[in-house]
Amino acid sequence: MEVICLQDEAFYELIEEVVDRLKEKFQVTEDKWLTPERTMELLNIKSKTTLQNLRDQGKITFTQPQRKIILYDYDSIMKYLENNTNRSFS
Repeated sequence: MEVICLQDEAFYELIEEVVDRLKEKFQVTEDKWLTPERTMELLNIKSKTTLQNLRDQGKITFTQPQRKIILYDYDSIMKYLENNTNRSFS
């Protein structure tokens, strides 16, 4: 049995490379769980209060793995945007 030793930095770089290749292979364009900043960017909102209102009203799905960490579900954000799309009259 061979043992391969890597420094911390090299190990994490390797993990990031593997994740990037898997995303490319399976055509994943976004992470499943998004930060509040990325969520606000996708929804084109500037206010954290607006984001909280969407969460409190159950319009977008979120998870709270730790007390001060809230992550938002990419699919529910896309569904929310789709449900609030106005079709053109043409």
